[in-house]
Formats: sequence, structure tokens, C-alpha cells
Amino acid sequence: MSINSKKRLNRAVQRRPDKKPIDPWLRLVGENIRRERKEAGLTQEKLAEKADMAPRVLQRIEAGQITILITTLRRLRK
Repeated sequence: MSINSKKRLNRAVQRRPDKKPIDPWLRLVGENIRRERKEAGLTQEKLAEKADMAPRVLQRIEAGQITILITTLRRLRK
């Protein structure tokens, strides 16, 4: 994990003192999904529609707040 990722994780934990810390691996997966979505020129709404999921679910995945199944990753990659 890079130093910048650790700093972002620490800030996220500080902003969310009442909740458990975000798992660094979930954060990394979310960052990668966000980066690829933006490189493809898609909004969260468009990608969520293509992957047949609610935009809020995609937002939470990109934020590293929820786990993601392999089948969901496949839907996002199409």
C-alpha cells in the first residue's frame, strides 16, 4: 500500500470515528474501479445501469464501504 493510500485511509478513519475502519483492500478495489470507470468516460449512474445495479451500491463499492463479489466485478467489467 502506498503512503498516499495510508494517509487517505487514516483520514477516512478519523472522519468516521463511530464506524469501523474501511478495509484497505476494499478501498484499493474501489479506487481501481473508480479509475477505470473514469478512464472509460462513464459516470457512476451509467456504469451502474450497465452493470444492472443501483448507483448507490456502486458509490459504496468505490468508497470501499461494502464488499464485492467476483460476479459483481464481472458485471462491472462488461
